[in-house]
Amino acid sequence: MANTKRDLFLKRRLRVRNKIKAMANGRARLSVHRSNKNISVQLIDDLNGVTLAAASTLEKDLGFVGKNNVEASAAVGKAIAERAKQAGIEECYFDRGGFLFHGKIKALAEAAREGGLKF
Repeated sequence: MANTKRDLFLKRRLRVRNKIKAMANGRARLSVHRSNKNISVQLIDDLNGVTLAAASTLEKDLGFVGKNNVEASAAVGKAIAERAKQAGIEECYFDRGGFLFHGKIKALAEAAREGGLKF
């Protein structure tokens, strides 16, 4: 049985999301999306279906438009931690989706933790 990369990605995403939903207890979810050119992150309140804060390399004030590297990911992590503080959020769950926890995703998570988010 040969699985494609896309199939494996979707299986990982479902596995991660189901574990997060089981432990949620009303906490916000820090959801990450990585494309070939950009990386974006959102703090989502799943109970109300509302985005509480967001950051992306598409924002010109971060200075990484069209870049998807470790430095850009770290800048997005710092930005989301700052915006979470402004929204009054200190704890959340890290939803990496189907992306593996290394490289850009890891840099984003570490920068968000250094900025004060707990997950």
